[in-house]
Amino acid sequence: MEKKSKMQAEKHLTGTLVLSVFTAVLGFFQYGYSLGVINAPQKVIEAHYARVLGIIPMDSTVPSTVPGTVPGTVPSTRAWGSTEGMLTPPEDPAASPHVLTMFWSLSVSVFAIGGMVSSFTVGWIGDRLGRVKAMLVVNVLSIVGNLLMGLAKLGPSHILIIAGRAITGLYCGLSSGLVPMYVSEVSPTALRGALGTLHQLAIVTGILISQVLGLDFLLGNDEMWPLLLGLSGVAALLQFFLLLLCPESPRYLYIKLGKVEEAKKSLKRLRGNCDPMKEIAEMEKEKQEAASEKKVSIGQLFTSSKYRQAVIVALMVQISQQFSGINAIFYYSTNIFERAGVDQPVYATIGVGVVNTVFTVISVFLVEKAGRRSLFLAGLMGMLLSAVAMTVGLVLLSQFAWMSYVSMIAIFLFVIFFEVGPGPIPWFIVAELFSQGPRPAAIAIAGFCNWACNFIVGMCFQYIADLCGSYVFVIFAVLLLVFLLFAYLKVPETKGKSFEEIAAVFRRKKLPAKTMTELQELRGGEVA
Repeated sequence: MEKKSKMQAEKHLTGTLVLSVFTAVLGFFQYGYSLGVINAPQKVIEAHYARVLGIIPMDSTVPSTVPGTVPGTVPSTRAWGSTEGMLTPPEDPAASPHVLTMFWSLSVSVFAIGGMVSSFTVGWIGDRLGRVKAMLVVNVLSIVGNLLMGLAKLGPSHILIIAGRAITGLYCGLSSGLVPMYVSEVSPTALRGALGTLHQLAIVTGILISQVLGLDFLLGNDEMWPLLLGLSGVAALLQFFLLLLCPESPRYLYIKLGKVEEAKKSLKRLRGNCDPMKEIAEMEKEKQEAASEKKVSIGQLFTSSKYRQAVIVALMVQISQQFSGINAIFYYSTNIFERAGVDQPVYATIGVGVVNTVFTVISVFLVEKAGRRSLFLAGLMGMLLSAVAMTVGLVLLSQFAWMSYVSMIAIFLFVIFFEVGPGPIPWFIVAELFSQGPRPAAIAIAGFCNWACNFIVGMCFQYIADLCGSYVFVIFAVLLLVFLLFAYLKVPETKGKSFEEIAAVFRRKKLPAKTMTELQELRGGEVA
């Protein structure tokens, strides 16, 4: 039976489907590149800001860069509490180093603000224009944003970069909702999880490429940093033209527009010679349910008992991804490698990025074999143990030099377990938890939650790290324990299930007369 299912999945993997998914996830590649790229040439750009703002650095030379320490957060190459590399107070008090810090922090965090704002419009633009046309239109934002950053030296660099990052954030907020929506709707059930993990693969690939290109002998130098910042505009142009070759989502055509024949044509392009009637019948069932649900707003998702449990799960998986501590690991990895005596810690940090990418690829193959829920649980458990090991290594580092290697191993294990489950799964499981009616609103609110948590981590981590020192990862260990318990009790298995079957899981969970035996049977059915 398993062999037959595998053969059917391979049969459904057509060239058009591969092209469509690849083209869509280019949006997540831009997202990952934008997360990592601003950190690579940090000191170079800060030195340029200082010259523009009239703030004089302590030395006149441009310091070397440290690539990609924190995807999506405000980075620092200083050890916690260190004053090395600070700027001398200028004669003009208005042009103080605090102004420089403010502009740099805004340059990084405005990206997340843009994503938070635009994520609410995902459902509207996706339904109004269709999935493919919507991705086409929003690409204009990416092209404009990257153009502003690429031309930063021609004007007030801090203003152009902040504006470019904000516009790029608007694009990524829309794209991070539209892409999972499209990929989940064009993918056959047997491949939905594997293709869904490609979102995370695109993100980590974007981060890794930005780290490598950000090395000072490539583009992370005083001459080339504007090109480095604006380079993901090339991916935006590529996606724009490839989208012209991609079929519209058959689910959108059938359920939203009622265009049966066009939906069949789209399915045949995506599935090859397979009979589309089985999926058409599933869509008809979903359409009837969506018609009975009427239009579902964001407010109704929270007020209706029908959706409440699914919404809570959708939000918690997003919160667990951002508050797991992964950005903190990236943030502190370079400093730990330095303390461990690594000659070139920037390359060790890039090594973390390579591990990040490799294990995301592995998760593509694991997710359909092990299932979403079990991988999510295993990832959280592994991250929890790694956070504990990280804390022990940092606390005892002053007493035992070899503890730095414990911390190094913990970093790599933390990243590995993140990419096994908590990294990729939140991006596509939200689209699986909801049927056609509430899906756009659910993706919008989940996207906003993810971006908001991203922003909170970016703005608050340095302050918490300065306050807690080596014990900062205890906070993440406690949070991971909470997320682990929640996932064990509430997150359902969506592997191989239709949207109707997944919805039925939550309906069964809400029955008032639930015995412990029934709950155990339900949980057993979920992980089977």
